[in-house]
Amino acid sequence: MKGVIYNLVESVVRAERGDDAWDDVIDEAGVSGAYTSLGSYPDSDLVDIATTVARQVGTDPSSVVRHVGHEGLAILAERYPEFFTPHNDVRSFLLTLNDIIHPEVRRLYPGALVPEFDFATPEPDVLEMTYRSERGRCDLAEGLVLGVGRHYGQRVDVSQPLCLHRGDDHCVLRVVVS
Repeated sequence: MKGVIYNLVESVVRAERGDDAWDDVIDEAGVSGAYTSLGSYPDSDLVDIATTVARQVGTDPSSVVRHVGHEGLAILAERYPEFFTPHNDVRSFLLTLNDIIHPEVRRLYPGALVPEFDFATPEPDVLEMTYRSERGRCDLAEGLVLGVGRHYGQRVDVSQPLCLHRGDDHCVLRVVVS
């Protein structure tokens, strides 16, 4: 996984719990903690960090990763405004993931393995995103989608009628924008 994700985790933990809390998480998780945005790191580090934070705050690791996506999206929007400024709403932004944003992510972060999405619009205010990724981080994708909603000032509800973690062969994020 690219270091930019670990940088988001670090930023969220430091902002919400303080610098010492991040150091404690790294020590307890037994990971290096020295993540550069361009570096590639084992996915297991994210699992170890999320598990440690979850234990400390009394939740589950998937909720931690989802929270990082939700809170970290603002950091990404500040760092990469060119991805966000051409859009005025959640739907138009999300529909650019495969064709504009992820190719640019691959250019900025060589070796990045980004998810692929298929989109369907079964109802006017619903976007169904079929998520496919080697990593299976649909929790991060869900958090990022919620963050996109906050960024554009729209209420977004996300559910997952299908999920790899529940035995399905892929994940579907059902995004309702109101």
